[in-house]
Amino acid sequence: MEYKNKLRKNVFKNYIFTFINRFDLTRGIWMIYLASKGLSLTEVGLVEAVFHITSFLMEIPTGAVADIWGRKASRICGRISTLIAAIILIYSNSFWGFVIGFIVSALSYNLESGAGEALLYDSLKEIGEEKKYMKVLGKNEIIMQMAQTCGLLLGGFLSNYGYVYAYGVTIVVSMGSIIQAFSFTEPNIKIEIEEKSFKILKKQVVESFYIIAGNKKLAFLIVFSQGIFMFNASIFFYFQNYLLDRGISKGSIGVILATSALTAAITSSQTHKIEKKIGEKVIISLFPIIISICIWGVALSKYYCIFFIVINTIDSIVFVAVGDYINKLIPSEKRATILSMASMIFSLYMIVLFPIIGKIGDVFSLQIAFQVLAIIATIMAVINIMVLRYNKKIEY
Repeated sequence: MEYKNKLRKNVFKNYIFTFINRFDLTRGIWMIYLASKGLSLTEVGLVEAVFHITSFLMEIPTGAVADIWGRKASRICGRISTLIAAIILIYSNSFWGFVIGFIVSALSYNLESGAGEALLYDSLKEIGEEKKYMKVLGKNEIIMQMAQTCGLLLGGFLSNYGYVYAYGVTIVVSMGSIIQAFSFTEPNIKIEIEEKSFKILKKQVVESFYIIAGNKKLAFLIVFSQGIFMFNASIFFYFQNYLLDRGISKGSIGVILATSALTAAITSSQTHKIEKKIGEKVIISLFPIIISICIWGVALSKYYCIFFIVINTIDSIVFVAVGDYINKLIPSEKRATILSMASMIFSLYMIVLFPIIGKIGDVFSLQIAFQVLAIIATIMAVINIMVLRYNKKIEY
């Protein structure tokens, strides 16, 4: 009984951890910060590509580590890596210095990406409350967005006086998240192993891959969701420079990004209700079309801020709803590994797309770059409809 109570407390502790973890003052200013250090949009794109190359290579190993050695341990190591990355970035003054910082940052992302969600879902599953996951994840998302809102506002404000202040506060907050990560209780996931060796790691990865390959709906949902996340991330990060080119101050950029995060937070808290009304079919088939229309709106309309907010809001709904769909199809002992494989798909998308957008932005303009992104989004939305129409094995 005491063990189950501790698992139940993991949910509330995760809310606290999410706020501390996502109270990142650098999220809305890092591209502007790198530009202030003399990096071109192409170089910024390459630095981000290095982040995702590292993430692509390390996602599966870190996910397997979380399943075998523990989600709590993986989360703690992730927070330590975040702290180290922030320190490196604040003292870097060259392209290669930032590359090293982003490599360490990618490792922190990898160590958290599968572990955190797996710890939360399996805590609920062990106490027989996994049906509450979508609602819990919705609350978690609103806390995440609220933390990002506060971080974006404060980060934008402090950057007017110096980027070092924003990164300094982020370092202090990272220390707090490390301490808080020790408070979680590890769910009792049964993995039959005699020793924790490379063979076990390989077996975990191979078996997880076959689970995805053998379940067309799971594979589709992974590719679908990561595609949505890719478009949102590409727009979000380059939007900072897009606004700066239009004469908008760094403080005002923080307000715009924070407004977007706040809107997403309100929507995500109601995702479980929205999903019940519109259903999985609408989310899977209609949302990619809306995303593509909104990217066109960012690229061509004077109401680009409104379209940007809609994109971020849809991303938040997809994260909560599709995250629930995916977790229902994954066995607990493979959860962190498979979720990390999903994040690896996101990294693959970003490795290809992010530098291209940066290069087009340098050679032509970010407006042209966003038009190219809109074309890609439109093509993928059409492909999505075709896949759903002709592949009947993907059931809603």
